[in-house]
Amino acid sequence: MVKGLEAESDPNLLVGFATSDDAGVYLLQDGMALVQTVDFITAVVDDPEVFGQVAAANALSDVYAMGGRPLTALNICCFPSRGIDRASLAGILRGGASKIREAGAALVGGHTVQDPDLKYGLSVTGIVDPRRVVRNSTAVPGDALVLTKPVGTGVIINAYRKQRVSEATMKDALAEMTRLNADGCRLMLEHGAHACTDITGFGILGHALEMAEGSATGIRIRMRDLPRYEESL
Repeated sequence: MVKGLEAESDPNLLVGFATSDDAGVYLLQDGMALVQTVDFITAVVDDPEVFGQVAAANALSDVYAMGGRPLTALNICCFPSRGIDRASLAGILRGGASKIREAGAALVGGHTVQDPDLKYGLSVTGIVDPRRVVRNSTAVPGDALVLTKPVGTGVIINAYRKQRVSEATMKDALAEMTRLNADGCRLMLEHGAHACTDITGFGILGHALEMAEGSATGIRIRMRDLPRYEESL
């Protein structure tokens, strides 16, 4: 913990950053809380529109992981001043906007800065019933770990850049990376999941560790049972 950045004591802050959860949750009134997150990534594919879709789905997923519903989104654009044409930049924004609309949210603006490394993502605001917030720190012994998508996309992306992965596997990975987790969120709430987290940059082991530490419990992962892309091995 960085000195001066200790967890806030505001009684309305239901979920802060103490357990490295996917989004913050702030109580607005009885029966309604605000979910807030921000996430942006470097390009994972050459197609601008698909990259926009992946980045947007990634950011929206943080709200779904809390059991929330996205309401609004702001573009975060770190775009190079040279080396990429305006049509490609517009394609990124179109891709992101398509996923925002699919999520039933509204694009309300954004911010752009010049950056030598292309990055794009969203700041997303959603709502959630405070009685149904799903955290990453509330798993209990006996829970089963359910994954809604195969793991191994990070390896697949990097291997594809070195031409070590088939087009078919990359296509399958991109299809999953652009798929919203709305159905997973709905099913999680219907079946009363105790805990949830969005597996992204730290991989399944990193995010499982956060869940285990936050819940003060252990997690046993059997490699043979993991849904994964076979070429990732």
